[in-house]
Amino acid sequence: MTPQRHPITLSEPEMYVFAAKLSQVLMPGDTVLLDGPVGAGKTTLARAIIQSAQGRVGAVDDVPSPTFTLLQSYPVGDITYIHMDLYRLTSAEELEELGLWEPARQSVFLIEWPDRMEKLRPKTALTIRIEDGDTTRTLHFESENPAWAARLERIAAA
Repeated sequence: MTPQRHPITLSEPEMYVFAAKLSQVLMPGDTVLLDGPVGAGKTTLARAIIQSAQGRVGAVDDVPSPTFTLLQSYPVGDITYIHMDLYRLTSAEELEELGLWEPARQSVFLIEWPDRMEKLRPKTALTIRIEDGDTTRTLHFESENPAWAARLERIAAA
């Protein structure tokens, strides 16, 4: 993977602002892989992205962590946001056996613990690696898809 943009360091309120901006550039068929240690903010970022999208079209719902259900689905207008937490899986074979990973063109996937995907990891995905600081989070961006660079620049300019 090649870096698409320099890392950014955000406070918790700034993380919500970033999530709102990112949700505006996500399109059906996109996959965002959220990587980082326990407590880094992966679920917080996914929740903020989904709730921001919901807020643009109507009421904002509760967005619980899918740690135990593995997957939560949120229809938002014409797009379905699929939030996955693969922490409890040990291999990509489990993901295939459960039938959870079937990319859909009308969906946006937000996937925590993408290392569990192994060979199923989409090459066009945006990976956001989150590092936890005392009062901030540092986000690193990587993708093999050059289109993400332009979208990340739109977010930075907004």
